[in-house]
Parts: sequence; structure tokens; C-alpha cells
Amino acid sequence: MTAPTAPDPGRILSRAPAPEEAQLERALRPRSFAEYVGQEQAVASLQVSVEAARRRGECVDHVLLYGPPGLGKTTLAGILANEMATSLVTTSGPAIERGADLMGILTNLGTNDVLFIDEIHRLPRAVEELLYPAMEDFAVNFVIDKGLHARTLKYALRPFTLVAATTRPGMLSAPLRERFGILHHLDFYSEPELARIVTRSAAILESPIDPDGAAEIARRSRGTPRIVNRLLRRVRDYAQVAGDGVVTAAIARDALDREGVDGRGLDRLDRRFLTALLEVYGGGPAGLEAIAATINDDPETLAELVEPYLLKIGFLAREPRGRRATAEACAHLGKPLPARAAGGQGALFE
Repeated sequence: MTAPTAPDPGRILSRAPAPEEAQLERALRPRSFAEYVGQEQAVASLQVSVEAARRRGECVDHVLLYGPPGLGKTTLAGILANEMATSLVTTSGPAIERGADLMGILTNLGTNDVLFIDEIHRLPRAVEELLYPAMEDFAVNFVIDKGLHARTLKYALRPFTLVAATTRPGMLSAPLRERFGILHHLDFYSEPELARIVTRSAAILESPIDPDGAAEIARRSRGTPRIVNRLLRRVRDYAQVAGDGVVTAAIARDALDREGVDGRGLDRLDRRFLTALLEVYGGGPAGLEAIAATINDDPETLAELVEPYLLKIGFLAREPRGRRATAEACAHLGKPLPARAAGGQGALFE
């Protein structure tokens, strides 16, 4: 069997940004709550927490943000630091391999600084346990010597706010999750909200865009601000080469069709996923590992980047025995709805 391929670097909707793109994405990020679009409940709650902390001269309670990638978790951490007039220190779970790495970060934080840890569910357990006293007591404990001579040395830290982000909240241990005082789930954005984001981004990029062009890009952006900004840059390039530089609905539609992004925001990988489920597994139910092997892709990529949006728009259903394509998915792909097999994939093992 051929080994699963790495995520397609050319996939416009979900690939990791190149360094130059990451720099441009940072330039498009809002810097205050007033500029932030969407996630009204989370933003309103954080505004109250920030204002209360400022009045008391304290740091904001620790914050856990969870939800699909690209919805603004990193942006909210930056806004929190800006609103508190403190520094933002960013890292990620996989980057902190040892306790010494975490100690170096924590001891260099200033008073009321914001520490942002992305993908915190991938933090090693030994490092996670070192984080507990730092979050609760703003202190870390060192064990000196061994055996009968072992003793604990407590090192005080400056008060700080930990903002953690994860796409897999179920993978967090209960002790870590309970140490966050503020928890918010970030959901997909509506098309009007995305249209506001793309209009703001186009103004920053000095790219003329009409309301219909903004709406067309928003419609194909999978409810995700990161994707709407990425698509805007591709459409802007196409408008300059194939048009007069103005992003209209026709220009946006033509540009994104060429990129393989259809009217519902599905790209080639999404369509391969659904097509395999329909044609190979009769519409399902089928296990994620089986589908990944069929289309020669990585199960984790499908679980994090493909499934959430297909579930959100009703093209995919999760059942105890696996994933099943819905009638809406068949209609979108122009395929007949397969008859449900009596036992599905799981019947082979029953």
C-alpha cells in the first residue's frame, strides 16, 4: 500500500502559509476589539474581563480558545495583549519539548504579559505538569538533588495571562482544562461577517472591491477569516492580470473556479473525500482511516481540515460506525444518492 502523502502544499484552503504570506496575514489582523469582526459573545466577555483587570491593575484570567483552525484564536491573543498594553509572547505545544524550554519562556515574561501557546493539546505531559503551579500560583517548583537529599525550591514568576488555543479540546487533560478561568468556543463565521472582513482587508491591501465581489469571496471561504484573506489575495492577482484591477463578482468567480474552489467553498481534497465515500463505500458509513487510505491522504489532515466544514454545512454525517455522505453532498456533486447498504463497512466485523 502506498504511504499517505503529506498535506498538499498547493492546497489554497488549508495549507500552512509561506513566510511571506504569514507576514501579510499578520498585517491584516485586527489590533483591537473595535476592529474585530464576529465571535460577538467571546469578544464581549473578553472586553469585560480586560476592563475589570485594568481597573484592578491585575492580569486577565487564563483563557482557553478552541475551535477549527483559522477562526482568530491567535488574533484574539494579540488583541488581549494590545488592550492590556503588555507584550505578547507566542509559542506552540510542539515547540516546547522540555521543562527547561518552558522555564526559559516563563522567567522572561514581564508583569501582566500575555503568553500564547498554540496547539496546547500537543504539549508533553511533563511540561504540562510544570505549567500547573505557574498558572495557579505564578511560581514554579525545582527539585534539587535526588533521593534522601532531594528538596524543592520555589521560584516566583511575574503575574501573566496564558492564552491557549487548540483544535482538539477533547485531548486536553482535565487538570489543565480546569485551570483556565475563561473558555470560549470559536465557531465558523457567517457570510455577511466574512464580507466585512474581506472588504476591510481589501482596503488595507489597496485593492478596489465591490460588494458583490466581496460576497462571492465570502461565500467560498468556508466560514473562515484566514481563508477569506487568502482567497482575496489570489483574486486580487487575477483581477490585476485579467481585468482592470477591480474585484467584481465575475472576476472572483472566475479566479476561484480556476483555483478549484467551488461555490460552496469545497476544494479538490474535499471533493475527493466525498467522491471516495460515495463511489467506493456506497455513501458510507466508512471509517476515516479507510477513506484516508483510499484517497492517499493523512487521517489527521482530514479530521482537522476537511471534516469540520463538511459537517457544518450538512454534507457529512458522523455515525457510530463511521462517516456517511448526505443527500445534500450528492446533489452538490451531481451524483445519485446511493442505496444504504444493510450493514455498511462495519458489518464485515460483526
